[in-house]
Amino acid sequence: MAQVTIKINGYAYNVGCQDGEEAHLFAMAEQIEERVTRAKALGSQSGEAKLLVMAALFMADELHDLRLEAKGAARGKTPAAVKTAEERTKKLAARAEAIAGTLEQH
Repeated sequence: MAQVTIKINGYAYNVGCQDGEEAHLFAMAEQIEERVTRAKALGSQSGEAKLLVMAALFMADELHDLRLEAKGAARGKTPAAVKTAEERTKKLAARAEAIAGTLEQH
């Protein structure tokens, strides 16, 4: 089993993976880092844990949308008009801010 060190938001994490999967693990860490950066741009800088939660929520939202699109495609339906990257980012930001607001209340 391989051991790699990934960096997310300036912090190093030692993570194990199968031999040969190191590049994939680095690519996943880059995806997380991109979403952490997006969360920071929204002003969600109240702690490492919250940034990681926000990044996870971004990714979960994207995965949810992809699953819905895949189900529609499997049924032979034409996907709805493709949203522009800006529209999608605004939608994700609004959802994340709404979720962050509820987290701050607890």
